Amino acid sequence: MSDLVKELCDAAQKAVELAKKHGADDAEVVVRDGAELTAKVRLGEPELVQEAGSRALGLRVFKDQRAAVTYTSDLRDQPLEAFVAETVTLAELSEPDELNRLPERELLATEVPDLDLWDERVLTVDAAEAIRRCQACEKAALDHDPRVTNSDGATFSRVFGATAFASSGGFTGGYRGTYASFYVEPICDDEDHKKRNGYWWSAGRFLDMLDDPAAVGIKAAERTVATLGPRKVETCEVPVIFEPEVARAFVGMVFSVSNGSSMYRKSTYLLDREGTRVASPLVTIVDDPLIPRAPGSRPFDGDGLATRKNVIVRAGELETVLCDTYSARKLGRPSTGSAGRGVGGSPGPTTSNLIMQPGETAPEQILAQTERGLYVTSMMGFGFNPVTGDFSRGAAGFWIENGERAFPVSEVTVSCNFDDLLQRIDLVGTDLDQRSSTASPTFRVSRMTVAGK
Repeated sequence: MSDLVKELCDAAQKAVELAKKHGADDAEVVVRDGAELTAKVRLGEPELVQEAGSRALGLRVFKDQRAAVTYTSDLRDQPLEAFVAETVTLAELSEPDELNRLPERELLATEVPDLDLWDERVLTVDAAEAIRRCQACEKAALDHDPRVTNSDGATFSRVFGATAFASSGGFTGGYRGTYASFYVEPICDDEDHKKRNGYWWSAGRFLDMLDDPAAVGIKAAERTVATLGPRKVETCEVPVIFEPEVARAFVGMVFSVSNGSSMYRKSTYLLDREGTRVASPLVTIVDDPLIPRAPGSRPFDGDGLATRKNVIVRAGELETVLCDTYSARKLGRPSTGSAGRGVGGSPGPTTSNLIMQPGETAPEQILAQTERGLYVTSMMGFGFNPVTGDFSRGAAGFWIENGERAFPVSEVTVSCNFDDLLQRIDLVGTDLDQRSSTASPTFRVSRMTVAGK
């Protein structure tokens, strides 16, 4: 255990003891300490350098089936004791709820596995190095093609920190992690003088997981130039392919309708659908917090329970609804170890590494097997109703003719009931990309409405 993690664990345990001292039946505490650096360059010149650090303690106390949640950034002895005492008083004034209690002691984590989330090299990146990486990335984008005439800049960020958790139920533990990323957004001028933006990015827990800045810049330029001269298409019903950058949004939507909170609130079209087919047999979606070095990995959840791999959808069947302790109790079932919480909030169901498993078809073959359709590279808007499953979003990408990308397309809308959309997935790619905590390979929906002119 690092010195920082031990220090935070000691602070969390101290707050728990103070809560018991001031009359709480039970208490749990989360403490977070972190620092981040962000640098942005535009047209070769530094535009932003920002560095900040913070430390905060979140406290949840229980008394007589009542609960209160508060947080503070003042961890000195006297202010901390006053803060804890006030929190216990707040709990006494809240409404009772028989579910307001700690998880059963035997369910709490008993160990903290090492998931290899810390890279000492990330801490060595200072502002000068961050700016250098941004400049190299942006320059590569601007130099790659003369049609790239401007830039919205390149941004490098690195974050490191630690989390500790303590519960009067008997668990105390902590871990630390690092993360670094950079992003570039070139701009092209179209023939009608409209600006066309593209982007690319790279990220990882370890510095050596990041792509070369020049390679990222070149890919961003290629993606931007490819959008020049877009056309509208006639309204039609055709197959639609979603590249990984867009496809992962659908995986997040699956979680939004298959978690304990949405189930007990009856705010999902998947109500009472557990154990039934909700997607194509090609679709398997897992939430796995135990993948070493992955961006969403964590050894325990926001309730202090050990995390585990959960299969949400297995071969098209809804198998698991992700629950924290409270939503699980509302549904009369055990928690899935999926609680998340901010320092100042109550736990709720969340994801870790939410992944749609890759299929057996190369993305090039998915394209080649599509005689006519739409290849989507970006979506906009918020057209999804989780209660009815209605889905409609603005989209841009490329029209497909004879298995090839024929020309860029913009200002269209793709729509389909989400239940039908998942059922109509007929090809899943091999190109899973786990730069982000929600990830998906390319996939094709056999039939959607594309609304154009």
